[in-house]
Amino acid sequence: MRHIVSALTLAIACSSALAEAPTASKALPLDALTSRISADSLRGHLSFLSSDLLEGRGTPSRGVDLAAEYIAAQFRRAGLEAAGDDGYFQSANWQFAQRKDGDVALTITAGGKTMSLPANGASGNFVDPVSLAATPAVFMSWQAALDDSGAANGKVLVVPAPAISGAAAQLQSKLKSTPALIVMIDRERRHSRGAGGWLIDPAQPVNKSAPPVVLLHAADAAAALEAGGAATVAANVVAPEIKPVKLRNVIGVLRGSDPALKNTYVMLSAHYDHLGIRDGEIFNGANDDGSGTVSVLEIAAAMAAQKERPRRSIVFIALFGEELGLLGSRYYARNPVFPLKDTVANLNLEQVGRTDDSEGAQVNSATMTGYDYSTIGATLQRAGRQTGVRFYKHPVNSDRYFARSDNQALADAGVPAHTLCVAFGFPDYHGKDDTWDKIDYDNMARVNRMVAVALRDIANNRVAPSWTNVPNAAKYLDASRALKAAK
Repeated sequence: MRHIVSALTLAIACSSALAEAPTASKALPLDALTSRISADSLRGHLSFLSSDLLEGRGTPSRGVDLAAEYIAAQFRRAGLEAAGDDGYFQSANWQFAQRKDGDVALTITAGGKTMSLPANGASGNFVDPVSLAATPAVFMSWQAALDDSGAANGKVLVVPAPAISGAAAQLQSKLKSTPALIVMIDRERRHSRGAGGWLIDPAQPVNKSAPPVVLLHAADAAAALEAGGAATVAANVVAPEIKPVKLRNVIGVLRGSDPALKNTYVMLSAHYDHLGIRDGEIFNGANDDGSGTVSVLEIAAAMAAQKERPRRSIVFIALFGEELGLLGSRYYARNPVFPLKDTVANLNLEQVGRTDDSEGAQVNSATMTGYDYSTIGATLQRAGRQTGVRFYKHPVNSDRYFARSDNQALADAGVPAHTLCVAFGFPDYHGKDDTWDKIDYDNMARVNRMVAVALRDIANNRVAPSWTNVPNAAKYLDASRALKAAK
């Protein structure tokens, strides 16, 4: 989840959240379900999944494959039924394209100077080679580029990279002009892929007529083009090496006990990938989202150990490729293992381990995106009161981040789906120091107990969750109606 909130907004939001948030009652004694959830068990899982051995669980990598095998082993140990095409694995047979340093070569002339970029000064996530002689460049803001009806025709269009997922594809699809090449200034490498590569979904059509987008990372060249004076860009981009790659969601199911309701499903999910290795540093991703992944494991084991099964079936799923654009959840929504029309809810877990939120300590508390978009919020409130966790609506981030995690794919299909977290922002977000020793395991266990109680309640309730009539949920309510009409 992306964090772009000003200090003033954060201060206001924080004071508002504290004022409006309900106070949790004293936790009730642990029952047969909640007593199975252990801080030590969570620590044990996470110390492995976020260890250096797994090399940051980048997609694709040996480390992320090791993580998938570990998750499958824990589902097997808990006694969950395998629900993939290959045991516990739902396989996506994609391709991985990779260019070497220097395969994207730009020569920029601006301000009376000519510069050739260093080997890692630019990247390009497209397949075809490019050979472009020195061509006039025009710099525009993002919105000006979208509004332009011809000034960039045949030229090199230079734009700043916005902090949105899929920026290059959005620009390509919305342009009215026809530039020869797009150069997107991306100093922070928000949109480039790790290890110089990117994933290709063979099921998704490629727009061959769209101008290629080169991502420019070199600061001096970026500054020269942003100055807006007369400039030219020449480009030589080598075709990438492409090889097959298997990506995997990991899925286990606890079958329900009710003869009719067992064919309906409640889903608990988290993404198990992270950023891998960057500039020689391992990004371990303990809180984002190792914490969500081990919570799925712990809750699955606790629920599977109960003598009495819930009425509905519960699906536990660890998703691939969230950090590259919600890839695993979108793949599942297009290729559901269990019918979406029979899936009554999805709770997705992100960043549930750290309590050192950028707005202040968040102990014994949790929040959710799209807090009032569905009736699931009320269920979690009740579970919070039972387990001593304050479950509250963040006045800013609840709506802002609804579309920025894996719940979005199921919500788009009409399934009531939300992401639950403890800290929207924390000091080591997407940093190399997001390590397992900084997790508050006792607090994470309490939050896990709340989630487990809520899951049990949803699974046992004969009335399924539903979207509400709040304006921001309107399109999801419409999608839900369409989904039900298709039954």
